Amino acid sequence: MPTTSGWYAVVFVVAAAVTATSCPPAAWIARKVGYVALPGERKIHAKATVYGGGPAMFIGFLVAMMVAAAIRQLHAVFVGSSEPLGVVLAGAAIFVVGLIDDARDMSAPAKVAGQVLAASILYFLGVTLYWFKVPLGGLVSLTPGITPLIMALWVIALTNAVNLIDGLDGLAAGVVAIGGGALAIYGLRLMGMGVLSRTNIGPLVAVIACGICVGFLPFNFHPARMFMGDAGALLLGLLMSASTMVIGGRIPPYSLTSGLTYFFFAPLLIPFFIMGVPIVDMAFAFVRRTARGTGFHTPDKDHIHHRLLRLGHGHRRSVVILWVWTASLSGFILFPLFVRAVNPFIPLGVALLAAALLTWFHPGLRRRTEEPGPPVVADVGRVRNGRVPAKRFADERNQAR
Repeated sequence: MPTTSGWYAVVFVVAAAVTATSCPPAAWIARKVGYVALPGERKIHAKATVYGGGPAMFIGFLVAMMVAAAIRQLHAVFVGSSEPLGVVLAGAAIFVVGLIDDARDMSAPAKVAGQVLAASILYFLGVTLYWFKVPLGGLVSLTPGITPLIMALWVIALTNAVNLIDGLDGLAAGVVAIGGGALAIYGLRLMGMGVLSRTNIGPLVAVIACGICVGFLPFNFHPARMFMGDAGALLLGLLMSASTMVIGGRIPPYSLTSGLTYFFFAPLLIPFFIMGVPIVDMAFAFVRRTARGTGFHTPDKDHIHHRLLRLGHGHRRSVVILWVWTASLSGFILFPLFVRAVNPFIPLGVALLAAALLTWFHPGLRRRTEEPGPPVVADVGRVRNGRVPAKRFADERNQAR
C-alpha cells in the first residue's frame, strides 16, 4: 500500500488526468458558445483562441477533492472539519467571478467584491491562519477582529498576482505548478517531521493546484490551443492563497525556536518565495500604475514577461526563464528542510537573487537596442503618413545599422 505521501501523489495524478481529459470538450463547448479570447492591442496572441482551461481546471479540482475524501489514509483532513467544504465553496465562488469577468469584463470594484466573498467563505468555514512570526520581531497571534481583513487582503493579492502574470502561453500555469509543487513538498515534509498536523488541508490544496496546472499545460504552452482566462487564474490564486495561509500560518509556536530551518523563524516569508514571481510583478505593476496616475486594473504591456520579450527573448524562452526564477525561489524554501547546513546562507542568497532580479528587469536595459530618438521618430512618422513604404523604411534602417 502507498504511504501517506503516495496517496497525495495519487490525488495529484487524478487532478492532472481529469483536467487534461476535460480540456478538449471544454474547448469545444467554449467555441460553440463564443467563449473566446479575441486579439487586441494589449494582448500578445494574434488570433482568436478559445477559453475553457478555467472550467477544465475547476472540474479537475472538484474530482480530485472527491477522490481525496474517499481515500482512507487522508480521512484526517476531512473528518470533523468544515475546511474542505470551505475550499470548494470559495473556489466555486471565485470561479464564477472569473467566468463573468471573461464574458462581460466586470468592473474592478465588482471583482474585488467577489474576491472578498471568497475570502469570507474561507474564514467562516475555518480555512484561516492562526498566527505568524514577524522577522526579527515577535509572534503575532491573530484575533477574530483582524484575521478576516488579513485573509481578504491576501486572497485579493494572490488572485490578482496570478491573473496579472497570465500574459504569455503557459506562464501562469507553469509558475503555479512549480510553486504549488514546492509548497506541497514543504507541507508534507513538515507533516513527516511531526511539525505540521496531519489534519492540515494546505498540502492537499497545493497538490491539487499543481496537478490541475500540469494537466492544463500541454494545451496552453506556446502556441496555446486554449487559455485559462480569469476563471482559471482566479481559481489558482484562491487555491494558492488558501494553502499558503494554512501552512505558513499554522506552524506551531514551539517550532519557531527549534532552528530546524530559517523559515521557522519567519514563516510569513514562505508565500513570498513560493509565489515570488507573480508577487514581484504585481508590486511593480502597482508602483508603475500609481506613478502614472492610472487605476491598478488598467492593463498595460510593462509586466515582467513583456520586458523579457522586449529584451529579445522569444515567447517560449521568456516563459522558461520565469519558470526557472520560480524554481530558484522555491529552492530557498525546500533546501533547508533537506540540507540543514544551507540555513546561514539563505538571507544572503535572497539578497543576491533580489538584486539580480531588479537588475535584469530594469527598464534601462532596453535602451541597448534603441537608436537615438529624433531620427527614429522622424522615420516612423514618414511611414505612418504614407510617404515611405514600410518595406523601404525597414531596408533603410537595416542599412543604417
